[in-house]
Amino acid sequence: MSTVKSSVNQVSLISDFKEITKMRLSLSVVFSALAGYLLGAIEVDFYTLTLLAFGGYFMVGASNAFNQIIEKDLDVLMDRTKDRPIPAGRMSVRSAFIIATIFTILGLTVLYIINERTAMYGAISIFLYTCVYTPLKTKTPLSVFVGAIPGAIPFMLGWVAARNEFGIEPGTLFALQFFWQFPHFWAIGWFLFDDYEKGGFYMLPTRKRDKGTAVQVIMYTIWMILISIVPVFGVTGDLKLSIVAAVIVLLLGLVMLYYAFELFKKRTAKAAKQLMLSSVIYISLIQIVYVADKFIR
Repeated sequence: MSTVKSSVNQVSLISDFKEITKMRLSLSVVFSALAGYLLGAIEVDFYTLTLLAFGGYFMVGASNAFNQIIEKDLDVLMDRTKDRPIPAGRMSVRSAFIIATIFTILGLTVLYIINERTAMYGAISIFLYTCVYTPLKTKTPLSVFVGAIPGAIPFMLGWVAARNEFGIEPGTLFALQFFWQFPHFWAIGWFLFDDYEKGGFYMLPTRKRDKGTAVQVIMYTIWMILISIVPVFGVTGDLKLSIVAAVIVLLLGLVMLYYAFELFKKRTAKAAKQLMLSSVIYISLIQIVYVADKFIR
């Protein structure tokens, strides 16, 4: 009986650890960083690739843990977050803080081993997410703008890890993922509007599910599409894109734009959820296309 109870407790601990670090989100961020590295690498070094994967996960996991500590009292109010480890009482703030601190130290150390610039951008990311974005979420819709900066760093971070320099190439990767953040998070803010309202979060640019918000979703999606095909014109240094890849990237963007227009027309939670799902598929596929094009071209 005690063995069964012990096993259940271990499973619960693992589950709570995954939740406090938001494992699925963290892994998607690591995927972006690895894609950026493969794009920037002149010769792939699997040791560096491994360090980037672990360092990236530690940094994102730390940010998520700090976020849940800060928002613990608000998480209790919302259906989507009330069962998180801290508000549900399964994990103490002290335990979460220890995890966040250890992850921060490990993350910075591992990224520093790669190079100083990678560690610096990793530190900027965790600072902006924890100390600026998180407190602003209950005060102004501009929090999404601030949050888009650390959210866009991973794709760029991979290139910096490979080249140890910042230029037009990582800048373009940053801009692409930066503009993608807006339709993605506004879509989430739309279909979770009522739940966010319980916690006092202002995620939509007009604070309403209206045409104004939908128009901005469309505009930022268009900017995202334009930036995504810029490398085909040969103006982004070593970051290049073949015509075939550019057409694929454009089509992927147009699919997302279609769902943005659907949100404008219908203005429903279902339309917002479809846009969110299309945005997740888009960012994953576009990174795969970019990397595949580099190695096939």
